[in-house]
Amino acid sequence: MKYEIARGIRSTPLLTPSDFPPADISNLSAELRVLLADVFAIYLKTKNFHWHMSGPNFRDYHLLLDEQSEQIFAMVDDVAERTRKIGGTSVRSVGQLARLQRVLDNDADFVTPKDMLAELHEDNRQLVKSMRVIHQLCDEIGDVATASLLENWIDEGERRVWFLFEICRNI
Repeated sequence: MKYEIARGIRSTPLLTPSDFPPADISNLSAELRVLLADVFAIYLKTKNFHWHMSGPNFRDYHLLLDEQSEQIFAMVDDVAERTRKIGGTSVRSVGQLARLQRVLDNDADFVTPKDMLAELHEDNRQLVKSMRVIHQLCDEIGDVATASLLENWIDEGERRVWFLFEICRNI
């Protein structure tokens, strides 16, 4: 008897109660899954460059990228949980992340510090741009909670873009 009850629970679809129309849930969830994939990709690239930084400014750049990667990683759980809160589903695997990400990986054996920072500058700039698009969708459907989160992430992203831009000007 217990097995049948447990089996019934496991086969129940993930339906989080939401007052958003199904189409809005579907559209916003899809955007948030892509955002999550991009955030993971930028996080890993930032850590990659942090681990492989070299040169005379090693310490400063190494610490900057560590700080930025922590800030980026802090978004992960919030993006995924927000997707669930609105009634959608989040990513389920590394493979799905790879299929959804728009951020290009960098598997090069060696990347100069300038190229690392310039690449992260562009990736973060694109991330901010995509978050603004998602914010517009939130405004259209009246999702103030997701919009509020995005506003904070956009501000953090703009700071990362600014720092990376200023550093790249002097290399």
